[in-house]
Amino acid sequence: MTEQEIEAVEDGAPTRSGFVALIGATNAGKSTLVNRLVGAKVSIVSHKVQTTRAIVRGIAIHDNAQIVFMDTPGIFKPRRRLDRAMVTTAWGGAKDADLIMFLIDSERGLKGDAETILEGLKEVKQPKILVLNKVDQVSPETLLTLAKAANDVVPFERTFMISALNGSGCDDVMDYLARALPEGPWYYPEDQISDLPMRQLAAEITREKLFLRLHQELPYASHVETEKWEERKDGSVRIEQVIYVERDSQKKIALGKNGEAIKAISMASRKELSEILEQPVHLFLFVKVRENWGDDPERFREMGLDFPH
Repeated sequence: MTEQEIEAVEDGAPTRSGFVALIGATNAGKSTLVNRLVGAKVSIVSHKVQTTRAIVRGIAIHDNAQIVFMDTPGIFKPRRRLDRAMVTTAWGGAKDADLIMFLIDSERGLKGDAETILEGLKEVKQPKILVLNKVDQVSPETLLTLAKAANDVVPFERTFMISALNGSGCDDVMDYLARALPEGPWYYPEDQISDLPMRQLAAEITREKLFLRLHQELPYASHVETEKWEERKDGSVRIEQVIYVERDSQKKIALGKNGEAIKAISMASRKELSEILEQPVHLFLFVKVRENWGDDPERFREMGLDFPH
């Protein structure tokens, strides 16, 4: 907490707390924004769309308020069972929140999925704010036109123009949320930044590195699970993870020629995990074929998703 935030609490100002759901089309920048507002990495970021699969909660303290951000999966037209589960989870997260932030990629505007989400927001009763992202990439006239078009469909409480990447405008969003959330006790200890178990966060980080390395080659039919976590006497931690794919051909891609791909993924993941955990990490990755894991209810539970029938 900053000195200003500590003073706000000590001065006896009533504490506030609540859940803020970020919804938007895939690749609108939701995960980047959550990490920016929380001030730490709690959600994986990739240029590959639909990387967030379940709801990830990032926790921030601003003035006397604890703001719990719910980074939902991007909303898009579902084609597979996994897609349907992700879209259902996103809308469910929105309806469970105290306030909804609708994030739009200003470069893409109200096209396709963004327009569909805007129509869907008409049925959602919670207060809503509009956040236009990547504002440094478009002209002021385009932003004003976009803001008006969105507000003509849904009357938003406020409209913000930001860059999640460089932080421009993000302080204004935090100031607003800290005042808008209801009075009440904080839900989490003040030093907690996420409700994601560390084993699951570790799996998400490896999945991010997998996407970054193989985004052109490996389809979405991959999933990472942390199977073993051993704290060692020397202060290090041994982590064993399994990357599940659906076919032998995908296993070969994940391993790479002479194991080069899996080594690079492991090295990148181990480096980031060591920084987060602040201790040495021994990471061991295994690739296994599990046909049609996308139809396995147990895998959905592992990801925090309901299995759609």
